[in-house]
Amino acid sequence: MKPISHLQFLTRRRIEAGAFLLVFFLIFGFLGGRMGTANLINTIMATAYDLLIKTVFYIMAITVLSGALSRLLIEFGVVRLLEYLFSPLMRPIYNLPGVAALGGIMTFFSDNPAIIGLLKDKNFNRYFKPYQLVSLTNFGTAFGMGLVVLTFMASLGYFKAALIGVVGAAFGGMISTRLMQRSIRNSPFLRESKVEKGATDKIILKKEGTIFLRFLNAILDGGKTGVELGLTIIPGVLIISTMVMILTFGPSNPAVGYQGLAYEGVKVLPWLASKVNWLFEGLFGFQHPELIAFPITSLGAVGAALGLVKQFIASGFINGGVVAVFTAMGMCWSGFLSTYTAMYDSIGYRGLLSKGLLAQTIGGICAGIFAHWLYVLISLFVTL
Repeated sequence: MKPISHLQFLTRRRIEAGAFLLVFFLIFGFLGGRMGTANLINTIMATAYDLLIKTVFYIMAITVLSGALSRLLIEFGVVRLLEYLFSPLMRPIYNLPGVAALGGIMTFFSDNPAIIGLLKDKNFNRYFKPYQLVSLTNFGTAFGMGLVVLTFMASLGYFKAALIGVVGAAFGGMISTRLMQRSIRNSPFLRESKVEKGATDKIILKKEGTIFLRFLNAILDGGKTGVELGLTIIPGVLIISTMVMILTFGPSNPAVGYQGLAYEGVKVLPWLASKVNWLFEGLFGFQHPELIAFPITSLGAVGAALGLVKQFIASGFINGGVVAVFTAMGMCWSGFLSTYTAMYDSIGYRGLLSKGLLAQTIGGICAGIFAHWLYVLISLFVTL
């Protein structure tokens, strides 16, 4: 390949800068023209501040408590017990060795990048064929931030619907995992490795010390991990959610017009979604086109997507069926667009990234569809 000259590099950078400025001014020029420049700036600041105070800190409290709980479950062997119970399901459902259940449980209690530590553990990865090992990223992602999403939805009074969503996420994980395995089974990017039994008891090291000290260290370390997870979602919630809300909601009082208040904006996403609303209603049961903002946001950051829920409730858009779909798609996608590049780089399979992205996208859509219709079916026999 012919090397790029310094002049060509500078030319490309200038074109890139020009294209960015053009898109930037088109978007904000459009919004400013509709809302007024001062109102737009005030709305951005007010929305970000309100999300920080009312949503981010609330989610962070959940992540701290759930982090402490998850570390306790790991410390005292509950996770290994769950692995033992779920491992028989791995082969028939996901075409993975039984030990893969540990990966799903770990990501459920934390976030999808937690699977990377297991992928690099020789006592763990020697159970897998190469194509199975790569597909484990899809499997783990399907359960990412599951405990946080489930706890958040339950705190809003939708525990049963959220549980149905967890089942939907598991179904979407099956689709994405098997689709990924099928698409890369004969890929030249895969490295040959010998499948053999490892030392499963060494995958998670046993901690030493008295029961009290182990308990105390577990809740403190888990809480610290929860704080770190809570901090990582702040940029996503404040930046992504703010922009999505500006493109989702209209003026607070249409009779008065734009006032620069929080959660005002121009209904661009609902206008686009309304063109195919029959499709979203048939697949996911969405009665309001604004609801499409949640799955779109969860592609990049599920924490940011959770920041939309309270505003949807205030607008009267939410019911149990919607929560089931949100939980399923939020877990199954769990911001994979923002994490997959680093995840595939870390395991040395960057060349398979595009296949992983496609498989997870399809899996998330299937998760939402399955959760919706499962909720409809169960609601025929049980009050949810």
